[in-house]
Amino acid sequence: MEFTIGGRLEVRITPADVGKRVSVRRRTDSGGSGAEFTDVVGVLTSWNEGVVSITRKSGEPVHIVESSLVAGKVVPAAPARRRGPAASFEELAAVTARAWQPVESEALGDWRLRAAGGFTRRANSVLPLGDPGLPLGEALGRVRRWYEERGLPAYIQTATGAEGTQELLSAELEGHGWRREGSAEVRIAALAPVGDREAEVAAVRLTREPDAAWLARYQRFSTSGPHVLRVLGSGPSVWFATVPGSGDAPDAIGRCVVDGRWAGFMAVEVAPEQRRRGLATAVMTALARRALDEGASAAWLQVEEDNEGARALYDGMGFTGHHRYHHYRSA
Repeated sequence: MEFTIGGRLEVRITPADVGKRVSVRRRTDSGGSGAEFTDVVGVLTSWNEGVVSITRKSGEPVHIVESSLVAGKVVPAAPARRRGPAASFEELAAVTARAWQPVESEALGDWRLRAAGGFTRRANSVLPLGDPGLPLGEALGRVRRWYEERGLPAYIQTATGAEGTQELLSAELEGHGWRREGSAEVRIAALAPVGDREAEVAAVRLTREPDAAWLARYQRFSTSGPHVLRVLGSGPSVWFATVPGSGDAPDAIGRCVVDGRWAGFMAVEVAPEQRRRGLATAVMTALARRALDEGASAAWLQVEEDNEGARALYDGMGFTGHHRYHHYRSA
């Protein structure tokens, strides 16, 4: 990372650059005799009272004492990945929302308040894709009251790590006392290579609705109710995959939503005793082939950051990170 101009380190950012992607170098106190330095790249979210705050791609905020800065500059947005389809954050945000729809929703300016009886944070959080039409403090008060009326905690979903994502809003939420609970990565890939994989797809059964066996394998199905089935069945063209097992629950399941050029993969689960037999690959391959038949060409999925097994599987299928999303909960 190069900061020098004519052999000199320079801090070439100011508070006027809030909202821009920056790269800075700071001096750290190592406790030894020599100075040590660390670099931080992310979106400059605030510069107040001698403290510079930067949000990394991961969503992690970094707070830096201004006097420790030795260099800094505005840098271009992260380059688009060469592998896989081109996609903006705005397009993916809309596609992923359509694939997991709430039972009830209400507009607050450009924000969308969503509820589904508490079934998953995605279906029970605010999707803030623009201006709420109110000062932020008032909007947050409206959000809290809306969820209180439904007996639910108030969550807001934000994204970081791509052009047009919401690092500034994430920082503002933290400033209002909201705390991040859980993060996941949105990954994308070309769909054809997923469908072209060698896999035992003959064992995979595809249906339009989840049956009792499918639900028995689905780990998030802790409570029954029509709201769960409504969320699972939401989306333009929904498919459920099942690999039958010898017991009451299948050996593997999966869900796919086809939406124009996109196919979204969710709920890919394998019985613990059946893992490493290629069942997850078979489920995704079968779903991908059906999505290709419906005209899709690109794939997306969401994976928790600590799910190493799933991340390794998706790496092998060509999925690469696009952005991360986070759920902030009201204090």
